[in-house]
Amino acid sequence: MKKILLAEDDPNLGMLLQDYLQLKGKFEVVLCQDGDEALRAFTKESFDVCIFDVMMPKKDGFTLGKEIRKISPHVPIIFATAKAMIEDKSEAYSLGGDDYITKPFRIEELLLRINALLKRMSGPDKSDGADQPTKFDIGNYIFDYTAQMISMGPDQQKVSTKEAELLRLLCLKKNEVLTREEALISIWHDDNYFNGRSMDVFLSKLRKYLKEDPKVEIINVHGKGYKLLVN
Repeated sequence: MKKILLAEDDPNLGMLLQDYLQLKGKFEVVLCQDGDEALRAFTKESFDVCIFDVMMPKKDGFTLGKEIRKISPHVPIIFATAKAMIEDKSEAYSLGGDDYITKPFRIEELLLRINALLKRMSGPDKSDGADQPTKFDIGNYIFDYTAQMISMGPDQQKVSTKEAELLRLLCLKKNEVLTREEALISIWHDDNYFNGRSMDVFLSKLRKYLKEDPKVEIINVHGKGYKLLVN
């Protein structure tokens, strides 16, 4: 049974989400009512998904997510908040969040997002593209998609689920154009404006991870998309 860490300071909403995810999603859900309590729970137990309300007492969801990322670079994090500004969404993804859902939301949608994250975490779909590689040479770097790891010699960089998905698509089309729409539909399942801004954040982080090799570059192709160049 997969285990979820849910941090929500509204006791009524928290219990509603906990009951629904346990009943319909067949998950074990640990409910915490503030960020400090959630951080303590995370250090004591192992979780498959984290869902953090952003506006919480003692420790807000963004701060909590940042501290969780230091402990576990790859556990999926979904931020849930009433904030709908693009700046808030960009911050959520820049802190290593894998998804962002705006209140009020339907619980059924949250369950769909959780299942989609878990499916991506399980690795490539065995029924679709099973013959595609999961390890890639990128100049002096080696990218292990399944382990979500970029390495160059002894140096290793763990990447988030969405970073791994995006880099994999770029690697599969190395030195060719990956269209913006293709990437958004494949990873976010929607090519809307907000998802596009989120993808820009992930591209910036990938460029930072690969900056030590001057032969490697991720460029923007105006009006089309992106290209991973390896000279």
